Amino acid sequence: MQSISRFLTNKAEKAWVDFATILVFFSIFFILFLGGLPFKEPDESRYAEIPREMLESGDFITPRLNYVKYFEKPPLHYWVNALSLSAFGNKEAAARFPSAAFGLCGVLLAYHIGRKLYGRRAGLYSALVLGSSVGFLFQSRMNIIDTTLTFCMAAALGLFLLASRRDEVNKGRYYYLFYLFCALSVLAKGLIGIVLPGGVIFLYLLITKRWSLLREMRIFSGTCLFLLVCAPWFVLVSLKNPEFFQFFFIHEHVERFLTKVHGRYEPPWYFIPVLLGGILPWSFFLPGAAKSVWAKRDSAGLFLSLWFGVIFVFFSLSSSKLIPYILPVFPAVALLIGTAISDALDEDGPLLRLQTILAGLFFLVAGSGTILYSKLAVHSKLDVEGAFLLGGIFVVGSVLSLLSMRRKSRVFAIGFLCLTASLAAMCAPSVIFSRSIEKRSTRELARIAREQYSAMPLVSYGFYRQGLPFYAERRVVLAGPSGELEFGRQQESQDGWFLEKSTFHEMWDSPRAYLAVLSRSDLEAFRSSVKTPVKEVAAWGGSVLVSNKSIEKVK
Repeated sequence: MQSISRFLTNKAEKAWVDFATILVFFSIFFILFLGGLPFKEPDESRYAEIPREMLESGDFITPRLNYVKYFEKPPLHYWVNALSLSAFGNKEAAARFPSAAFGLCGVLLAYHIGRKLYGRRAGLYSALVLGSSVGFLFQSRMNIIDTTLTFCMAAALGLFLLASRRDEVNKGRYYYLFYLFCALSVLAKGLIGIVLPGGVIFLYLLITKRWSLLREMRIFSGTCLFLLVCAPWFVLVSLKNPEFFQFFFIHEHVERFLTKVHGRYEPPWYFIPVLLGGILPWSFFLPGAAKSVWAKRDSAGLFLSLWFGVIFVFFSLSSSKLIPYILPVFPAVALLIGTAISDALDEDGPLLRLQTILAGLFFLVAGSGTILYSKLAVHSKLDVEGAFLLGGIFVVGSVLSLLSMRRKSRVFAIGFLCLTASLAAMCAPSVIFSRSIEKRSTRELARIAREQYSAMPLVSYGFYRQGLPFYAERRVVLAGPSGELEFGRQQESQDGWFLEKSTFHEMWDSPRAYLAVLSRSDLEAFRSSVKTPVKEVAAWGGSVLVSNKSIEKVK
């Protein structure tokens, strides 16, 4: 116990020891059990299918989804995902591994930046805060592009901050890495990869009046490096696909930000509860972070505050909002909170004690509420066993944290909060979302189609099911609205792959054999729309696999 206490309080320790400890500790929570659940529709399946098709076709320039052109995002996440799938196979864990790895690298990055700015202990607590923020860890274990973007953008901004220090001896190295990660950010999610870091840096220079940094930033050679990394793909994809420019830059950037064309409008305050919930249990430590920033009023604190503020305000003003959009602010918030905790450990003031107690009490209430809900709710969405597991983690962790505070062991109290949040974030998806994920997933039905009926056309009836082509490992026919595939549908000949429901009803009554996946709720309506009897092959979750020919039913 004394060795743990020394590790959490020492201001001097070899960096490689800290790196190794942080890596081993958080690898448990970021990497283990990644394949425990089917993909959460629609994003996880989409971002696994595109790299699978890249591997199948050998075309790593033109992204395709269900074998039609798909230009909503640049290819960096697809490329690293394709590498993982080629190494580990077409499995959920393989598709989620790159996101988890980027999240874990983000934790190590927070340690490095915090240590360079404020010392070893500030770096350590910044890493602990980021790695155990439930929203960051939870989303890092999902196959989404935003974790890739978050690491690249955090690296760009953090390394610029280090390079801008007057006494930094590795200025050149950090500046060039800044340009490199800006380019990778653009390849991860488009123009925001340079617009947002550029906005943060511009405001920083404007407020501090440190325009002299422009002379040391290696602008010419850095810009050449930036273009060398990110421009080739944009040139190649535009040459192969003349329609790319208008769709990607106008539709996916300008219209997404200014209009409600994507149907993702939320009010400007939407991200406030998202942030507060996402950084739990460290939301309770925000007052201490604000107090610390105000007390220091140094250039690093200003930069981190701008990093948070610019990105948060940008997405809050956008007409298109999704929960993962503000992930890039998490490293900045973690650095601010982690540094404040480190400083407070030397002061022995009441604020750190109050924040830690409030976080512990919150976990106690959350754990008790989870258990009671599963037992008392008439239509509980949680399994009793899973609820007791998750609730038990919260209750035990909160009790240990509160007991540590009573014994005046603040570092152990904070450590138990970190451990509790990490365990909860790792276990929560299987407890909270297992029913809804399995209800929407087509994994088992696609497996049956792939293993037993690979020669029969497979149809997604009613709407496009993102996971169906990935799990079936082949293209599927869509009978119904084309949705996000509409752009790709218009670019090339797609005869026989996109059908109206009425057209498919006629095909169902033809001599040719078909397999179709449809919602259980649509089954009776479908039966009444066709003449040929509907044979149920298998059912799983909220979907059913049917055929127009006699096939042995799979149980």
